[in-house]
Amino acid sequence: MMTRANTAPIEFKSVSKYYGDGPGRHVVFDDLSLTISENEFVAIVGGSGCGKTTLLNMAAGFTRPNRGTVLVHGEEIQQAGRDRGVVFQQYAVFPWLTVRQNIEFPLNLKCCNLDKAAKDKIVEHYLATTGLKRFENALPKALSGGMKQRVAIARAYAANPQILLMDEPFAALDAQSRGIMQEVLQKITAEERKAAIFITHSVEEAIYLADRIVVMAQRPAVFSEVITVPFGKNRTADMRLANEFIDLRRHIEGQLKH
Repeated sequence: MMTRANTAPIEFKSVSKYYGDGPGRHVVFDDLSLTISENEFVAIVGGSGCGKTTLLNMAAGFTRPNRGTVLVHGEEIQQAGRDRGVVFQQYAVFPWLTVRQNIEFPLNLKCCNLDKAAKDKIVEHYLATTGLKRFENALPKALSGGMKQRVAIARAYAANPQILLMDEPFAALDAQSRGIMQEVLQKITAEERKAAIFITHSVEEAIYLADRIVVMAQRPAVFSEVITVPFGKNRTADMRLANEFIDLRRHIEGQLKH
């Protein structure tokens, strides 16, 4: 009998996704397999329309494969669930709630069954971790895009999911805000040690954040390469200047041109 201890947080087993039937069938990808290990941060890079978001949506339970299965700790995904936290590119925060209330929101659901002291401890932790403590009573309309994404990430982690699923969460940010958010996320993932799938168009961002990088070719998509990033969990911004970092970035960018 399989137990959670000996099953992967996320496993794609020979998954295929297509639309329509017959000769005109549009194939997004066919027979893709990928296993994500405990505490592993996996970035998926590829051109627009290659199926990156479709894979993430399968993991989230928003869509299902036409063939194959997607498993969370050995159980086939049937629908969205609290064991998976999702952060979108758009600023998915509740505009009528303060920063503190947004982070606390998933903790107020009946299934959480937490007392006030336990909720406050969790919220305080993520306010501090994401640098939001000074803004805890602010409404989202008073926040920048980067700060709104901090709220979304803090809320996702506060719900204590088994896996984090992030779909280009920093794509709409300016370069400075994006760099800051990469550092915030890198710090959180190093501390929290949860499995994560991160979709991005930025090769540099993928190398800075990920343990492994999946390079997707264009439709029908394939995994052209799966790369283990040769850096430890605790990373700093100046590593981007290292020759090993630059060489890896150039190699992946070359793969994406094929």
